[in-house]
Formats: sequence, structure tokens, C-alpha cells
Amino acid sequence: MFKVLLLNDDYTPMDFVVMVLQKFFSLSREKATQIMLKVHRDGTGVCGVYPRDVAATKVEQVSAYARQHQHPLCCVMEEN
Repeated sequence: MFKVLLLNDDYTPMDFVVMVLQKFFSLSREKATQIMLKVHRDGTGVCGVYPRDVAATKVEQVSAYARQHQHPLCCVMEEN
């Protein structure tokens, strides 16, 4: 299993991060806001834990979506 993580940056708006968490990880607004604040405070936050192929797909979807909207949001995966 692999953790999907978001990494903090100084440019991506907090509202965009919350929307990404809701859109790609099916989180409630409240849970998405909690994770966004953890990313903001601690530099990283776990979006979810998935099998390798699902995690890789989510990383690619989030990365592509952020690029389309011209945000430097970084999404990575690491072995759990």
C-alpha cells in the first residue's frame, strides 16, 4: 500500500487544495480543510492510502489538474 501526500508550497491557494482533496479523494469539505491545514502547518499531509496503481493514478490526476490551473501543487506517493 502507498500513501498519497500533498506537499506545501507558498503559491497554491488553500481553497484550491481543499477543492482538489474533495474532487480526487472524495473527502468532505471539513476533512479536506483539516488535511489542507496539516499540509500548510507541517509541510505535508496524507490524502489517503491505496494500492500502488491507484496511488500512482491519483498522483498523476492531481499533478495534471494543478498544472492545468497553473498551480505548483506537488502530489507524491510513498510506501506505507
